[in-house]
Amino acid sequence: MKTHKQLTIGLFGFGVVGEGLYKVLQQTPSLKASIKRICIKNGGKKRNAPVSLFTTEKDELLNDPGINVIVEVIDDADAAFEIVKTALLNGKEVVSASKKMIAEHLPALLELQLQTGRSLLYEAAACASIPVIRNLEEYYDNDLLHSMKAVINGSTNFILTKMFEEGLEFKQALILAQQLGFAESNPKLDIEGFDAANKWILLLAHAYGIITSPSSILFNGIQDIHAHDARVAKANNQQVKLVAQAQKMKNGKVAAFVLPQFVHATDHLAFVKNEYNGVVIESGFADKQFFYGKGAGSFPTASAVLSDIAALRYRYKYEYKKRYHHTPHEAGDDFYLRVYISFDELKYVPRDRFEWIEEWHSSEGRKSLSGVISFHELKTQNWWRENNLSLILAPGPVIEEISTRKLKRKSLELAGVF
Repeated sequence: MKTHKQLTIGLFGFGVVGEGLYKVLQQTPSLKASIKRICIKNGGKKRNAPVSLFTTEKDELLNDPGINVIVEVIDDADAAFEIVKTALLNGKEVVSASKKMIAEHLPALLELQLQTGRSLLYEAAACASIPVIRNLEEYYDNDLLHSMKAVINGSTNFILTKMFEEGLEFKQALILAQQLGFAESNPKLDIEGFDAANKWILLLAHAYGIITSPSSILFNGIQDIHAHDARVAKANNQQVKLVAQAQKMKNGKVAAFVLPQFVHATDHLAFVKNEYNGVVIESGFADKQFFYGKGAGSFPTASAVLSDIAALRYRYKYEYKKRYHHTPHEAGDDFYLRVYISFDELKYVPRDRFEWIEEWHSSEGRKSLSGVISFHELKTQNWWRENNLSLILAPGPVIEEISTRKLKRKSLELAGVF
């Protein structure tokens, strides 16, 4: 019978998640895990825990031989990396919730895990309460994972929900999200897609063995979504969501990106409202499976941290099976996307960059067009991010081949679309 190791924790950070974890651990004595020391930045602040637990000296935790687990839940990515690196090198197991830190330093963190033989777990960094990483590692460890689509940022999803269900303008919805604590006072990382891209880096590593960085994938946020776009979606029985998508293509490569997308009312992701997250995974044998849960908040995030701590009792570690036990996939750029673009002035839309244009709407207010464009064009050019343009993907899989491209372009040219 395998014995469970006693866990003595050094905790970095006592904000929303750190305090939530402290409270959760008090309610789960059967776990046999206790916090010995908590490192914080501001020592003079009053906190809901015994003063004797706190220190501002990180080495009191990192160099304490009595602490065998470091839990890191701070918001400084550079400091978090140094903490995790030192902890692993000092022979300690690590649990982290810092998606930005992990996404930016993933190759180094993989090397450190191999070098030290220690475990780094970070379920809370992906979708808070949803156990998606563990499922990708254990349940989908075969090579038949076809696609993933996910809503993985609660702040943007809350804003879009309010725009659709209550008719709020973007700025009104953002202010409400800030007032309720679902968006930061500086919401750039959420609304411009950085947070979702960081999380997608982690999931791509476990789903396909792809090791990449946020700067290498195509992503955008919801900062340019217009109330007109919400009306267009409603007229078509759709919603707009910020969707992270990965699809295995016929050439063996993976199409991966994070962009706003029209989602039909019957789609699983249409049921993901407010601050909730949702992940739809499609595989060869299991068909579609839907994971749903809160993507932010004190206790939801703390529950994922707690799950990782519990897994350390039986010496669990990520095996990165798609990376080390299979031939890793590569991200591919050679495909096309069906997109909708709304704008104020046509001169800012380079229509010649499209493979073809399918629809065109013009009125005194906002104008829009729908068409097919290459992924490479979007990844290498910035015109679609500028001049108050709003780009949203159409529902459905990516387009891998265009066999009748010239015929369609010619027919539209003759019709005067271009």
